Amino acid sequence: MKIDWLDKLRFYLQTLAFCLAVASIQFAFQPQVPYALPLVYSIFIGTSTWAVVDFGRHLFVSSAQTGWPQGTSGVLLPLTGIVAGYVLGTLAGDTWFGWSSWDEHGRSQLPVSIGVTALAGITATYYFYSRNQSAYLEVKASEASRQAVEARLKLLESQIEPHMLFNTLANLRALIATDPPRALHMLDHLHAYLRATLNASRTPLHPLHTEFDRLHDYLELMAIRMGPRLQYRLDLPAELAQVPVPPLLLQPLVENSIKHGLEPKLAGGSIVVRASQRGGLVTLEVTDTGVGQPPPPPHGQAPQDAGEAVGTGLGLAQVRARLANTYGHQFTINKIANNTAGTGTCITFPL
Repeated sequence: MKIDWLDKLRFYLQTLAFCLAVASIQFAFQPQVPYALPLVYSIFIGTSTWAVVDFGRHLFVSSAQTGWPQGTSGVLLPLTGIVAGYVLGTLAGDTWFGWSSWDEHGRSQLPVSIGVTALAGITATYYFYSRNQSAYLEVKASEASRQAVEARLKLLESQIEPHMLFNTLANLRALIATDPPRALHMLDHLHAYLRATLNASRTPLHPLHTEFDRLHDYLELMAIRMGPRLQYRLDLPAELAQVPVPPLLLQPLVENSIKHGLEPKLAGGSIVVRASQRGGLVTLEVTDTGVGQPPPPPHGQAPQDAGEAVGTGLGLAQVRARLANTYGHQFTINKIANNTAGTGTCITFPL
């Protein structure tokens, strides 16, 4: 049984706060009684009750997940804790003050003491029960949200991959008849690309060099298809090679550059993928020398959707989702567009 002692300390401090509140209420109704009297008894009884309940709940298997025993055990444990806490705490208080709460004078105060202890114990128990249940439900909701995001990412990936694969197979079929050596070269890169894709689908993160290796195979496939119209450069410093990143992070951006930047341009162009570090941030850039951002629409005409204009629809949605799933809100995506010199996308996230 592994015990989180910091968690125990937090619960105990909250229990002491309840004890101080109970002692203050008692003193407010019985100002003729010295404040030290209800304070000491409240602390001893509260501490004993907390110890029985908070340590006793670890004896039940169900509490390992929810933080609280289920069924009959969940009712009997706090009742046992309240009774045992009252008896042990009262004995400790009697020892502290050097008298007995069970003599004739003390017995007259027993109904009040028992009532206060029962009310305080039930209130504290409900508070801690609600807190544990809320924390458990938050964890489950977070897991469900993460699974939903991962499922959506898989759906996005399944929408992107077939498009590239079908085009590649069509080009491969044509090259087999006209240029067998190039077809073999293309087949080798397709094999490496599909193997990397399969491995990436099995893990939420992989090293940045694996992402760049996958881009290399993808760009080689595109270079065989486009010929000299496509030039590219991958710039990955050695010190960033092992940085973990979500799989398929940069490829949608590269696909956008080819589809919306280089393919529409008769002369083609180049793509540069660069990684750099500044302070505690990693920056990934994908830039191209394609046709650039289309000019703004004439006055009075509805603007074209940005996703359609620069290829930031499905691809960028996937990139944002992957970054959000990994880094929360600690990332940025900046789109750099120029009407005559291509486009660029800059991603930053914590190292």
